[in-house]
Amino acid sequence: MWKTLSDPVLSLFYPQDCNVCHNEVRSSDDGIACSDCWEATRIFDGSETLCDKCGAFLFSAGGMRAAAFCRRCGEHHYDRATSAGLYERALSASVLHLKRTPHVSRRVKRLFISAFERLCIDAPAVIVPVPLSSRRQRDRGFNQAAILGKIVANHAGIQLDTNSLVRKIHTPMHRAGMDRKARAITVKNAFEVVRPRLIEERAIVLVDDVLTSGETASMCARVLKSNGAATVNVLTLARAA
Repeated sequence: MWKTLSDPVLSLFYPQDCNVCHNEVRSSDDGIACSDCWEATRIFDGSETLCDKCGAFLFSAGGMRAAAFCRRCGEHHYDRATSAGLYERALSASVLHLKRTPHVSRRVKRLFISAFERLCIDAPAVIVPVPLSSRRQRDRGFNQAAILGKIVANHAGIQLDTNSLVRKIHTPMHRAGMDRKARAITVKNAFEVVRPRLIEERAIVLVDDVLTSGETASMCARVLKSNGAATVNVLTLARAA
């Protein structure tokens, strides 16, 4: 009963505007976006056709089909990538909010756990967040990928390893207009594994907030596999269109 009453009371004293359309957010479960914007956001539910490797959105209709590939991720080093939905509307707003505030709404948690379960990871597995450089970690105060990683680690009872994979080079933040080649150059040789015995022969779930070109995830996967990881599957909250 208290949960039923709490949202109207909270909205009365602490009104929250939707970060997308600026209408009122009526449920605390929705975080910083209203229910209408969540309804308008394309969340993956199996009815769409995605690239079987990188999870890129290909078609709206799914159903019975042969394997589908986008032909842009053939040289990527991870085994498979999946996301909760497209980087748009409520989901993109949630990703941007997470870069500023280490808080995830209940709706986002449910969507992220659902995406994780679609990976069907076999034990022994380890959750590894994509690391920030020490400079960016210090400036931001937290790693948003580690916040997301803790959600699935707690849900599935899987080890969260935030120390074995490190970013040894401070790279510039990827801009929206950067092409795939430019993104690849910025992350080349940026990562290393400092505790290889902890990832040897393990199924790695590499976690990040958003997958755009896939170059960062690919470079992380390459160094993880070169240090003995059995598989590397990528889990992100959002997938760029």
